[in-house]
Amino acid sequence: MTTVSKPLSLPLPWNPEDPDLWADRGRAVALRNLGFAIPPLALSFAVWMLWSVLVVHLPAAGFRYSTNQLFWLSALPALCGATLRIFYGFAVPWVGGRRWTALSTASLLLPTTGIALAVQDPGTPYEWMVVLALLCGLGGANFASCMAHISACFPARDQGVALGLGAGFGHLGIGLVQWAVPAVIALDLFGLPVQGDGLWLANAGLVWLPLIALASLAAWFGMDDLPSGGVSMAEQAQLFTHRHSWLMSWLYLGSFGSFIGFAAAGPLLLRSQYPDQQAAQQLVWLGPLLGALARPLGGWLADDLGGARISLGCFGALALGVVGLLASLMGEGGGPLFIASLVLIFIAAGVANGSTFRMVPLGFLREAEQAGGSAREAHAQGAAALGLCSAIGAYGGFFVPKSFGSAIALAGGPQAALYCFLAFYLSCMAICWWFYGRPRAPLSC
Repeated sequence: MTTVSKPLSLPLPWNPEDPDLWADRGRAVALRNLGFAIPPLALSFAVWMLWSVLVVHLPAAGFRYSTNQLFWLSALPALCGATLRIFYGFAVPWVGGRRWTALSTASLLLPTTGIALAVQDPGTPYEWMVVLALLCGLGGANFASCMAHISACFPARDQGVALGLGAGFGHLGIGLVQWAVPAVIALDLFGLPVQGDGLWLANAGLVWLPLIALASLAAWFGMDDLPSGGVSMAEQAQLFTHRHSWLMSWLYLGSFGSFIGFAAAGPLLLRSQYPDQQAAQQLVWLGPLLGALARPLGGWLADDLGGARISLGCFGALALGVVGLLASLMGEGGGPLFIASLVLIFIAAGVANGSTFRMVPLGFLREAEQAGGSAREAHAQGAAALGLCSAIGAYGGFFVPKSFGSAIALAGGPQAALYCFLAFYLSCMAICWWFYGRPRAPLSC
């Protein structure tokens, strides 16, 4: 299967591992595509996590939802986004990175417009809010296609930095939405009726509309549908029977799943457990911001020191962060320890995002080297596997807030969920060491 580039005459097939192609014009093409992919990524994450901060303000505007219902609204975008990522990751070789990025970014106009209309009326049925939360999952799905396109643009030696930069800057959208929404809903920007005690919740959707339109147009005119030999759909489907794909999916669930899950649950969790921590609630966006900034560092360290070594240390830090949360809820350190532990989780998850994502395509290249297979085919399989891993990892954005909501509803506190997370991080450490990090590991990454 071959895609056709927009007016540029790019070499056919596209192979960034070719040193002559890369030196001639490949590097410039790859960097340009990376640059134009970052704004759609950031906006996609912003829309995806819009409910994480919006649910905190719904009660003050007159919406009478239970805490468990609010956690549902913060969790559902990840459920939809994670499921769609499986298909979005496979779409790029068939539709083209330029076309798919532009059209999928434009699709974000649907949930943002719907939210702007729905939140103006406290009588809006909860079921409609559920539909809008699911539509926000379109933003989460965009990550898989953008990462597959970026991976296909760069040679293996540069993928760690490229993927780290793309995803890291994209993840800034989470900090952006958690900072911007509380600010804009407190301002009368569009002359709409005031809600509650000086709130204009519709602004949470309206402010994104022009940015989404501009990013879609920029992607359409600035990116490329790179020619690629690719792999067939049947060959891509073999990823589902590949042990490396599922092992890395488990590890990415521990890294990215933690980042997106605690980002989705953090504002509401902090409000429900420590309502007196007003200053911390206003700075809740700093955790996702630090995690986003740490992701490129993880990719760089993985390129330099090995992804398995970095990931193993990060999973240990994540387990330590959960222990800190449990200790704070038991009265040891209170709110300050709780907040410090959340920050540790975000930073560790951010670094692990970069290091584990680097391990995915490298594992296929290592297998190809050991078996004497085609490096180009391994490169294409690795790009497709990034879509699968990112899809599985994104389910963390559903499981983390939903686990907290269920634990609070059943037991009155989030401790049961945290004990489950601790056991999960220990399993990630075991898998990372045994299959990738120990001496003579099957796939040393």
